[in-house]
Amino acid sequence: MAERDCPPPGAPVSRRAVSRRRLIGAAATLLVLPVIPRLARAATILAVRTWPADEYTRVTLELDSELKAEQFTLENPDRLVVDIQGLSMSQSLNDLAARIRRDDPYIRSLRIAQNRPNVVRLVFDLKQAVAPQIFTLKPVADYQYRLVLDLYPKVAQDPLMAILKKPAGPDVDDPLARILEDISRNPPGPATATIPPPAPLPNTPPTVALPRPSEPSPKLSGRKRMLTIALDPGHGGEDPGASGQTGLREKDVVLRIAHRLKTLIDAQPNMRAYLTRDDDYFVPLHVRVQKARRVRADLFVSIHADAWIKPSASGSSVFALSQRGASSAAARWMANKENAADLIGGVNLGSHDEQVAKVLLDLSTSAQIHDSLKLGSVLLEEIKKINRLHKDDVEQAGFAVLKAPDIPSILVETAFISNPNEEALLKSSAHQDKLALAMFTGIQRYLTTNPPLARVGDVS
Repeated sequence: MAERDCPPPGAPVSRRAVSRRRLIGAAATLLVLPVIPRLARAATILAVRTWPADEYTRVTLELDSELKAEQFTLENPDRLVVDIQGLSMSQSLNDLAARIRRDDPYIRSLRIAQNRPNVVRLVFDLKQAVAPQIFTLKPVADYQYRLVLDLYPKVAQDPLMAILKKPAGPDVDDPLARILEDISRNPPGPATATIPPPAPLPNTPPTVALPRPSEPSPKLSGRKRMLTIALDPGHGGEDPGASGQTGLREKDVVLRIAHRLKTLIDAQPNMRAYLTRDDDYFVPLHVRVQKARRVRADLFVSIHADAWIKPSASGSSVFALSQRGASSAAARWMANKENAADLIGGVNLGSHDEQVAKVLLDLSTSAQIHDSLKLGSVLLEEIKKINRLHKDDVEQAGFAVLKAPDIPSILVETAFISNPNEEALLKSSAHQDKLALAMFTGIQRYLTTNPPLARVGDVS
């Protein structure tokens, strides 16, 4: 074997033998090279955000790569410890500590340090014990990878308590006359080129006048139980919804309209409104449905502001659920867009249970859809008095947020925020009042002709 591999001096050497010698030499060189471990590149933090709310506080780290995190809680005092792998200390993390607000219901303060190489530790000093959920989200829309920390209370809040804690509406002399006077000063029609001043921030008490029914119908005034209207301001928190050319965000304007509508409803005897979100935070679609059912809502109204790729699109629309496909290609596109809110807002898919999924997918009823169409038609008649309609009839599609099997549910697209004229209208406090009053009047008209039946356990 040795003689065949090593020919005598002067003998011709074949190409095969040369190649073999080179291969053996290269292998020997690799054996003596020192093994140097490849250092992992630390991820870069692109943005940090906090979303404090009574229901839960969300902390979001947006990064250029996906990271893993481990967490545990400590007591006396209550703390949440989160170890993030693949991260090093940076100014962005210091910014996160500075973003913790004093009025956060759950977080007292945040301490951040390099716990060990390539691992950063976050220590949340808490105001109360929490049940944390930590998960990651893939890139979607304008977001890159996100690490999400949701701090929920150990004992979940009862939505009915939120209704009972609602503040009383302001005492206004002859409110109906005042709101009619406001409308006469700002008659319905296309917006002018002058953009009205911005409306109050979402957490500012609304300035809407409180109408007093002049001649309530016998059926409506004679009801003996409290009627609950669930109002669902779309989007929120991580999910801004659509945006107008001047930067008006859907999540902000629909919250303002919902607050105004709630004030109108709460001012009526034997009526109360419940907001699925009352501030700037995200609520998953199935949770919105759950909330409405937990407060035993009689009606569910989801409030949005439409958008289209062309700024010329305009008008208001009302949608109901469909069991047999969308009523138009546009309705199907709209449902797909609104159903994508969970992807953008950020939902912990591991927390879904099979029962919730079954409620959302299987239990919508033809009776609910029939009543939803009647409710939607009445609201369309009222809304067209203050804004043109995009479609004259209620459209239908598979909106996830409308799938409460036992509650008439509609989705109102108040206007096209992508249309400059309608964005200007949506910015106007006066027009927000008009939209709230139109929806309130439609709700009253529907309840007058379709009084809900008494139920076991209802307050009389």
